[in-house]
Amino acid sequence: MINYICGVVDYVDEGCLVLDQNGIGFQIYVPGSVMDRQPRIGDEVKIYTYLHVKEDALQLYGFMTRDDLEVFRMLIGVNGVGPKAAIGILSGLSANDLKFAVLSDDTTAITKAPGIGKKTAQKLILELKDKFSLDETFEQKYSDTEKLNTSSEIPDAAKDAVQALVSLGYSNTEAFQAVNKVRTQEGLDAESMIKAALKVII
Repeated sequence: MINYICGVVDYVDEGCLVLDQNGIGFQIYVPGSVMDRQPRIGDEVKIYTYLHVKEDALQLYGFMTRDDLEVFRMLIGVNGVGPKAAIGILSGLSANDLKFAVLSDDTTAITKAPGIGKKTAQKLILELKDKFSLDETFEQKYSDTEKLNTSSEIPDAAKDAVQALVSLGYSNTEAFQAVNKVRTQEGLDAESMIKAALKVII
């Protein structure tokens, strides 16, 4: 099993790149999150990989983080979701945004991925919801931009604020993301968090 590959970018195309590792070129299919980092020819990168074995081919799928790879593995574990569909989902949603969508039963966000209909989105939510933690997802989203210097426990105020925003008509994903942007401000109770979130919500 190939866990990851460190190599030099030799070729970049839409949806894939080729890494040169000691003279061997590995073609790796990647989601939009990798391409968004604009890997350039000659760059040295580390890609976490999944080897998909087909009757007539071996295909590598790659990600910039172990978390992205783990979410990809969970996706392809859902009946009816293959590697290409999973890559499509992770091209439209980051791993954390997907977790928010699953935890909040937001089929609309998931169906924005190419080839994913409402029934498949509902199946994803049903099968993956128990595998994700709201607290961990909040923390992962936050730690992507700033190191934590406080307790990792999510206050009840944040959860109450999310529920209040949903009751106001915002989607669950919009509510999660808005509260996540403001919850690190000190001294905010649920009411203050709601007001702050309303100013940044999309």
